[in-house]
Amino acid sequence: MALRSALSVRIVEGRDLPAKDITGSSDPYCIVKIDNEPIIRTATVWKTLSPFWGEEYEVHLQPTFHSVSIYVMDEDALSRDDVIGKVCITRAMLAEHPKGYSGWVSLSEVDPDEEVQGEIHLCVELLEGEGGRRLRCTVLEARDLAKKDRNGASDPFVRVRYNGKTQESAVVKKSCYPRWNESFEFELPEPAGEKLCVEVWDWDLVSKNDFLGKVVFGVQGLRAAGRQEGWFRLQPHRSKPREDGRRGSLGSLQLQLRLRDETVLPSHCYQPLVQLLCQEVKSGRQDGQVHLVTLLDETTTAECRQEVAVNLVKLFLGQGLVKEFLDLLFELELAKPCEPNTLFRSNSLASKSMESFLKVTGMQYLHAVLGPIITRVFEEKKYVELDPSKVEIKDVGCSGLHRVQTESEVMEQGRQHLQSYLGELLDTISKSAPTCPPVIRAAFRQLFQRVGERFPEHQHAKFVAVTSFLCLRFFSPAIMTPKLFHLRDAHADARTSRTLLLLAKAIQMVGNMEPAAGRAKEAWLAPLQPALQQGASQMKAFITRLVGTEEEEDGGEGRLRSPPAAVVKEGLLFVHKTRGKGPLLSCAAKKLHFCLTGEALSFAKSPGAERIGSIALANIRAAEKVEEKSFGSCHVMQVVYVDENGQQETAYLQCKCVNELNQWLSALRKVCGNNPQLLCAYHPGVFRGDKWTCCHQKDRTGLGCDRTRHGVTLQDWSDPLDPDAEAQRLFQHLHGLQQPLREKYWELVKMEDPQNGPQVCGEGAPVPPGLSQLFEVLQDLEGCHRLLSPSPPASPALLELQT
Repeated sequence: MALRSALSVRIVEGRDLPAKDITGSSDPYCIVKIDNEPIIRTATVWKTLSPFWGEEYEVHLQPTFHSVSIYVMDEDALSRDDVIGKVCITRAMLAEHPKGYSGWVSLSEVDPDEEVQGEIHLCVELLEGEGGRRLRCTVLEARDLAKKDRNGASDPFVRVRYNGKTQESAVVKKSCYPRWNESFEFELPEPAGEKLCVEVWDWDLVSKNDFLGKVVFGVQGLRAAGRQEGWFRLQPHRSKPREDGRRGSLGSLQLQLRLRDETVLPSHCYQPLVQLLCQEVKSGRQDGQVHLVTLLDETTTAECRQEVAVNLVKLFLGQGLVKEFLDLLFELELAKPCEPNTLFRSNSLASKSMESFLKVTGMQYLHAVLGPIITRVFEEKKYVELDPSKVEIKDVGCSGLHRVQTESEVMEQGRQHLQSYLGELLDTISKSAPTCPPVIRAAFRQLFQRVGERFPEHQHAKFVAVTSFLCLRFFSPAIMTPKLFHLRDAHADARTSRTLLLLAKAIQMVGNMEPAAGRAKEAWLAPLQPALQQGASQMKAFITRLVGTEEEEDGGEGRLRSPPAAVVKEGLLFVHKTRGKGPLLSCAAKKLHFCLTGEALSFAKSPGAERIGSIALANIRAAEKVEEKSFGSCHVMQVVYVDENGQQETAYLQCKCVNELNQWLSALRKVCGNNPQLLCAYHPGVFRGDKWTCCHQKDRTGLGCDRTRHGVTLQDWSDPLDPDAEAQRLFQHLHGLQQPLREKYWELVKMEDPQNGPQVCGEGAPVPPGLSQLFEVLQDLEGCHRLLSPSPPASPALLELQT
């Protein structure tokens, strides 16, 4: 059984941001922090006060996280980036919106006294003596404090206040993981009405001390507890009044956030639900009966349909039944009244499931097909425009020494560029049939056959059915927004974006198989007509090859299988050398090409070169971040592993940006998640000289000073299947639909037979065996959750005292 928290964050756009540059605009980007830990950096949108990002992420977190903060920054090439403002949303606020929060949120100023992080380890006890009762507060240590000094650390000390008296600890220099082990005693008055305040400060020699956070306790209830010890989260200083008058003057962000807390039970608990769903798929559509999948489609709201489709696709992929599932959806969809020219154009469960299926199983294929042409468009930055109302002569310049190009010449040149891009892309697509994953080819083959049987008089309908998914829902969106499909690291500029939009529009028209229909809406596309007609012929020939051969490979059985050594992630990383004897430390090169597979983390001098060493995944104990001050560099991670002699070693690897850092950490944590000897604590610093730079411990093999974060990962399209998690999400969805499913069943029955329909359709009305069995399975699963879900631990008395 596992407790999981998943946070979905979509940063849509910003508006009315303040200008930070002399040009009267800004270059905004966003940093997403979980409990002050940077997790995601969006792309920079240049020279705008109303940026659009449209970027979406899902982060799997520790269940104990407290808040998510989104900082809007202005990128500056010469000086440090400016902070425009931030939005902070607590876990409690997210819990109030179980279906997610969506809307505009005003940016607020960044107050240094509220930028606190970390925890402090305290012991508070009452002492009995001849002179009366005394209150003792022992300050043991702290971890993950905010960095306030330029060296990437702080010089923390503790100030303890009670009953009008103040005592201070020693200053620990250059550490965000200080250890004090100091005790402070105060006389305890009667009654003990005062509060105990423990503040952490950063000592500065010249300027004012910086506030690092505080913990405040009421001591009335301590009489019953006597003594309590624990870790406490540092809280911000909220004594300063807030200037609500400025709220909104920094602009606002449009956000979509959703927190999903899950208790995933052991696999055997979900077997009845999985078996029932599999049986429903295997039984197929039967005339005169309302299928459970039809009820699910009719009762699932539009906002949930995409998520439910992903869960179902992944579940049936894991069961080897995705072909049968999709075929059932095709059959049910084709049984409805429909027209061949509008087939699969709605956002039904069938359309969403096929779209999700392509993203889950076909992203590598998509990258192979679109990658070269997307790279060419970004690098060439050609001016492409066919719409006379949008042509700008000044953006093109002169074609010669004596005259400026005319509008018709500009448009003709744009047509040539666009036709060149389209021709190259269609040639690549035409040659890609053999490399398309067999499971995708099998799904399209079924779709092709089903539509052909349903509309025998419209032979083009079966081709359009395939292209409605492949071109309109897969290729075209990826061409328009390549960053959202991981084809590029940054958004396109205005000129490149327009070229991509026209290319995506051209692929859509080719996919429609009737280019003339698109030309009727946008007459200025007429010059492209011959290329579109030729493209439609190429696409038709490609689809014929795509669906023409039966596949006998494992992938064609409907189960998503990856070879054991499939590449999970690869790229160049900078190696920081430290004292040790590991395989990396003996290598002379400083920058190596790393390749992470399901077996090992290997490295070579360059891509494609012979491997010079590797670390077996089974030997990895942790993958964590490294303090910036350790090497004077950002974005450094450490891989803690055991070498062939059983000695623990650490490899320090530097990434190029925060996104790459977290992607590597996420990938390593996923492939090593089941290792039996993962560390529970680690050192975020390095052992230099005779001590750790983080906590100043002198024992090189001593217990780490911070908690490891094995559970913090980023969701990715290449993630391995997790059938238990998918079954749990389907259970949660179906559990809330029991009454709507019942009502929808009787509604559909009455529609099919209004005269002989049932008279009683209420709570006690009978339902078909499949639906009745589903309700029983859901009831049993609910009982398993009540039985197996752990009861919340009793809070220590000291926690109850905290205010």
